[in-house]
This record gives sequence, structure tokens and C-alpha cells, in this order.
Amino acid sequence: MKLTSTVFKHQDIIPPRYTCDGQDVSPPLVWSPPPADTQSLALICDDPDAPGKTWVHWVIYNLSPSTHSLPEGVRGKSAIAGGGMQGINDFHQLAYGGPCPPGGTHRYFFKLYALNKILDLQPGATKAELEAAMQGHIIDRGELMAYYSRKR
Repeated sequence: MKLTSTVFKHQDIIPPRYTCDGQDVSPPLVWSPPPADTQSLALICDDPDAPGKTWVHWVIYNLSPSTHSLPEGVRGKSAIAGGGMQGINDFHQLAYGGPCPPGGTHRYFFKLYALNKILDLQPGATKAELEAAMQGHIIDRGELMAYYSRKR
């Protein structure tokens, strides 16, 4: 699957609007249709360059396979359009938390997974819980990576 955004390209800079330096709203995302046997989609956005651990910015799961995009500004609540649920991020929110690196330039990976089942997860699942539930059920994936550094 190909995962893209209308506001930044792969290996580009994330505009400040989608970070803690701006409005901190989720960016619009668009993807190609998943394989025909897809039962659900999941999305993880994380920062492997964060000090101490990979920082989780966004967790979504059980999106309908007929969903091919997420609009800008997905609201912070457990259920979202497209039948999906939001998990908890490392800001302890059921929402997107934009890039806010403490220093340097960080990489932000948006990873979309096509799964051959609907996951049995409650609202507010963590990235670790999602990854465990996806184990053995990923049939395709797409990735979009972009950079951000704060102007000080």
C-alpha cells in the first residue's frame, strides 16, 4: 500500500501546523486500496529518535478497509470515522500528538497496516498492545516518513 499526505511528502519536513509549534492537528493521510482480503487497517505514528525510547504519537486500529484516507484534524476521542478506534499515545491522550522534539531533527514514521482480521482491542489500547494483536495478521503495509525540528 502507498501511504501519502497532501501536506508533506515522504522524507520531507512536517509543516509546523501539525506540530506542538502550531495547531497540533493531525495531518491528512491518503492511501491506496488495501488487498482484497483486508478485514481492518491500523495506523501507528512514532518517533524513534526521541530520547530514551521510541515516542508514540498516534495509534489507530480497526479502521474499515473501505476507508482510504483520514482528514486533517481527527478529533481526540476513542471512536473515529471509518469505524476505527484511537489508542493511547505517549502524551497519555486518545488523540494525535504532533511532533515536539526536545532538540535536533527527528524522524516521524506513519505506518499503515492491512490486517486479515478485526482486532479484539478495547478503546485506548497502547502501541505495544496493538503490535501484539497484529502479530501474524499483517498482510500489507505502507509507510510515510517525514522530519521535524523545532526552531528555538
